[in-house]
Amino acid sequence: MLDDRKTAILSAVVNEYITTAQPVGSQHIATAPGIGVSSATVRNEMAVLEQEGYLTQPHTSAGRIPTDKGYRFFVDHLAAPGRLDTASQQRIGDFFAAAHGRLEEMLHHTSDLLAGLTRSAAVVLGPPAESASIRGVQLVRLSSLTATVVVVFASGSVDNEVIEIDDVSDATLAAAGAHLAASLQGGTLAALDRMPRSGDAAVDAICAAAAQALGHTATDDHVYVGGASTVAQAFDAVDVVRQVLLTLEQQFVVVSLVRDIVDRGMSVAIGVEHGVEPLSACSVVVAPVVVDGEHLGSVGVLGPTRMNYPLALATVDIVSDRLGKRLGEG
Repeated sequence: MLDDRKTAILSAVVNEYITTAQPVGSQHIATAPGIGVSSATVRNEMAVLEQEGYLTQPHTSAGRIPTDKGYRFFVDHLAAPGRLDTASQQRIGDFFAAAHGRLEEMLHHTSDLLAGLTRSAAVVLGPPAESASIRGVQLVRLSSLTATVVVVFASGSVDNEVIEIDDVSDATLAAAGAHLAASLQGGTLAALDRMPRSGDAAVDAICAAAAQALGHTATDDHVYVGGASTVAQAFDAVDVVRQVLLTLEQQFVVVSLVRDIVDRGMSVAIGVEHGVEPLSACSVVVAPVVVDGEHLGSVGVLGPTRMNYPLALATVDIVSDRLGKRLGEG
């Protein structure tokens, strides 16, 4: 554990580097509030912090910058709980008060909201389709051999899948639609494999095709990423920017990253802690979205390791709470 003086100096270095993105010198830290020692003393203490792995010196004549270990100590011991300003809180309140319509649109706009508030990339994972309550099911003929099955969820999400059918009568198609609705309405897509048979071979064949198509929907991830171009501006190295942008385009990697952090009970993963090598220059701040005690999604922000952690934590917590309440309202 660091003593009080080293703790104060490390905190000052982290705060200054978050603000300026420039290596921090001992003379500047000596004038920071709460330090109260000479620059020579600060320089000696910073050398010790470097030896212990909390700081590093990018160039011999440069000041020092925090390491992942230094940021971790800052987050765990030094970062005061953040508080959003009144304007940001009002912006979040207004957004969710006006959030209506399709679930996909709301989640997409939520990612844009988070990105705008934190100046980082934002990730929003919505509830899996298999857990959403079904409000209605319809079958609509497209041609003599194709139809579309439309599912409306209580959350406001809508999914439609095209299926192939035999050249059946409108009455048979209507009967299949009625059977699907009776079997699934009020339940979830998880009940697809338990759907009873109707006793009519033609109807059952159509329902089986619909169930197979909707089964793919049940396992789809609703993931939305906003602010990718904004976070790219936080890095100077072109190769780092390229790696970050390419990784954010890979939906499976993003979903796995967020879920793994939440499953490990973490709210902040710094640098290599999250295990995604192309994002080793980044930190991720996440919070689960909880509806009636059930974890149905997650929200998070991704930015450089020098991100403003108190602000990111406060923003993610508030947005996840408001999104959970909004989903609970249906």
